[in-house]
Amino acid sequence: MNRRLFAKWGLGMASMSGLVSIPTLAGTKKKKLKNVFIHHVYFWLKNPESETDKAKLLEGLVQLTKCKSIQSFHIGVPASTSRDVIDGSYTFSWFTTFANAADEQAYQVDPIHDKFRNDYHDLWSRVIVYDSVDA
Repeated sequence: MNRRLFAKWGLGMASMSGLVSIPTLAGTKKKKLKNVFIHHVYFWLKNPESETDKAKLLEGLVQLTKCKSIQSFHIGVPASTSRDVIDGSYTFSWFTTFANAADEQAYQVDPIHDKFRNDYHDLWSRVIVYDSVDA
């Protein structure tokens, strides 16, 4: 049995016996995202100090929101947090959720996405993509 499953099983057994109290989400407003495909992209601009380039890339990201297969999105900039594990060197983050991998694949070939890549690729020096699904 792998360690994660063993830990869940052991905690579950302990809670059933009344030894451990596990808080529930009842009464909270937290919502676990499940059964979604997450696509998170980080962009580094060639000229990160250029307000014109920032405005142009932001314009392109706003256009991307029109892709029909996107369930939800967030356009972000680095937060003002500072810890050893935080990388705030990027200019923009683009976070999207899709119902499934097929919808994300449809997004990849959507003409709006193709136009974004063609019209704005000259602005960035680096792009990193993190795709994830439920564990």
